[in-house]
Amino acid sequence: MKYTDSHEWIHFEEEASTVGISEHAQKELGEIVYVQLPVVGQRVEAGEEIAVLESTKAAADIYSPASGEIVAINERAKENPSLLNTSPEKDGWLFKIAIADASELDSLLDHQQYRQLIS
Repeated sequence: MKYTDSHEWIHFEEEASTVGISEHAQKELGEIVYVQLPVVGQRVEAGEEIAVLESTKAAADIYSPASGEIVAINERAKENPSLLNTSPEKDGWLFKIAIADASELDSLLDHQQYRQLIS
């Protein structure tokens, strides 16, 4: 798993990589009550705003960690945003993306680098 400095994570897989928010981001946001996800088939560039989360504290933009095409969204999280509160790095994933250039992931943070960022 790799992380962005804006607290998104990506789990790389050849077919479709899974993207979500880190546990740290969820704790900072507080209770997430609404999720606006991208559209399947949408093309996105790395760093582009792709989704919005609303919590009881604030709204937060979510940025794509890589360029590519959205191939799936987490309908369960859209219908039940509490998944992001209880399992942001597993069941509360946001979308899957077919990555156009896997080398973009080289600039992201590994687990240890991310832990240093948030400590």
